[in-house]
Amino acid sequence: MIDRYLLRYFLAVIDQGNFSKAASSCNVSQPTLSAGIAKLETLLGRPLFIRSNRRVELTPAAVHLAGHARRIEAEFSAAERAVQEETAPATLRLGVLASIPGAWIEAYAAGLREAGGGERVEFVEGRERELTERLARGSLDVALTIVRDDVRFPAERLLREGYSLAMSASHRFADRDLIDGAELAGEPMIVRRHCELLPDTSRHFTARGVRPFFPARVTSDDRALRLVGAGLGVTVMPDSFRAPGVVRPRLADFHYVRDLGLLFGGHVDAAMRDRPSVRLLAAQVESRSEEPFLRRPV
Repeated sequence: MIDRYLLRYFLAVIDQGNFSKAASSCNVSQPTLSAGIAKLETLLGRPLFIRSNRRVELTPAAVHLAGHARRIEAEFSAAERAVQEETAPATLRLGVLASIPGAWIEAYAAGLREAGGGERVEFVEGRERELTERLARGSLDVALTIVRDDVRFPAERLLREGYSLAMSASHRFADRDLIDGAELAGEPMIVRRHCELLPDTSRHFTARGVRPFFPARVTSDDRALRLVGAGLGVTVMPDSFRAPGVVRPRLADFHYVRDLGLLFGGHVDAAMRDRPSVRLLAAQVESRSEEPFLRRPV
């Protein structure tokens, strides 16, 4: 089997006219090139060059080999160019706030699959601070998260929502539209440990004399909804979370809202912001504002 480098040495000798210049053009020493030519001659069982003090002459075997060697080298070069010019699928490193409804991300993933386009999206879930730290380090391109007034990243606000109670449809208050926090004294409560509003929620109930039993502390909103639906306890969640068997009455004097949108890393340019995968995400989140309990940010 003839290695490619042997053919390159062979063609360099032909093109340069002597072994010294051929070695220089191949970025090897002359002894290395000479050893390669000798190996090629051994493999072929024929001498290829007649050496003289001034130039080298081709033997009949070399003349016959030269045409094949050039075609082989041309094919190698064409293959290398084809691989190098092949554009790798673009990867969007997307951070997703842990308290974003899973149904939204599921719909986005399905939309990506249907759209095609060759873009890859890498999903990274995290809390608000974790996502902003990753954006600052450049390990994320964009994050779907809370957009605050003092945001230090380029931002695109898409949707505003409030927070309300989540309780089982069989709860004694399930038919109420508005519930005062003091009325929940003695009610077991599910703790959503990843909630960005957890300290404010705790203070709200403590100020009203409510010190509940916590039958579960979870980091999954899907699990929280299932436990609420099963009647294990109540919790406070963003308005966008809905599930069969769970009702969402308002909590009196609890006026917190959050703006959701896209934060972009400092390295992200206009071209990346206009990628189809980014625009699809923005459009899908913004479309949620058509739901009666959500709205566009002001």
